[in-house]
Amino acid sequence: MENDQDQDTTTSKPSGRPIWSGSITIGLVNVPIKVYTMIRDKAFSFRLLHDEDGQPLKYERVCTKDNKVVDWKNTAKGYEIRKNEFIVFKKDELNAIRPESDQRIRLDKFISLLSIDPVYFEKSYILVPDNSIDAYSLLMTVIRQEGKAGMGKITMRTKEYPVVVYEYKGALILTTLRYTDEVVNPGDLEDLSKLKKPSQKEMELATRIIQGLSGEFDITEYRDSYREKMEQLIETKMKGEVIVAQVPKKEEVKELMVALQETIKKLGK
Repeated sequence: MENDQDQDTTTSKPSGRPIWSGSITIGLVNVPIKVYTMIRDKAFSFRLLHDEDGQPLKYERVCTKDNKVVDWKNTAKGYEIRKNEFIVFKKDELNAIRPESDQRIRLDKFISLLSIDPVYFEKSYILVPDNSIDAYSLLMTVIRQEGKAGMGKITMRTKEYPVVVYEYKGALILTTLRYTDEVVNPGDLEDLSKLKKPSQKEMELATRIIQGLSGEFDITEYRDSYREKMEQLIETKMKGEVIVAQVPKKEEVKELMVALQETIKKLGK
């Protein structure tokens, strides 16, 4: 990957505090690092309010058997084995099998990042040197030079994750991965077995559409229009202005061949 030091004003600013600290270990090599959040979900979060007075609603732990409110100290964790039938666990039982949190990212293999199926990527974090500038710089530079990613494990918030560590824009990035049994195999879905082979004419038109819309990847071309509309709506309501809701018109569903031909016309191909 190329070392791109240019500032991208479309991205979020780094958070002020690390969420985790520890070391990258490769054999006997130890590189102390701090971990910062890289991905931020900017979706709007709503509070549930009482519609009569606009005040927030509180949630209480109510027992489904006696309808009594239960204090936190009287709660336990359980796993449902059958409908409404649970195995109850004691706190010390769960603590005994928690993954070891030794503040280490153990890298035991180096692979091509492109060899990883994207469906396994989960969440990414920025790794920053923690009084380890020389070792960090060496690891980042050799990873970039070889075009490799280190693969290993990390324990975060009581869960053990497979991870990859790679270079991106002058930093080491850690991305957690999903386990194999967390990803559904599309071939197991019955509806996909019913797919029919497209006609030659459909293929020709579809190919022309894809060729006409082909281009380079540029994520800045895409904007969160819902978030922009929500920000505008909030600003309007704060000013006390009256809002008239407009219901968008439903698009007409057209037969496949007609839709293909009209799309070709719009593209001018």
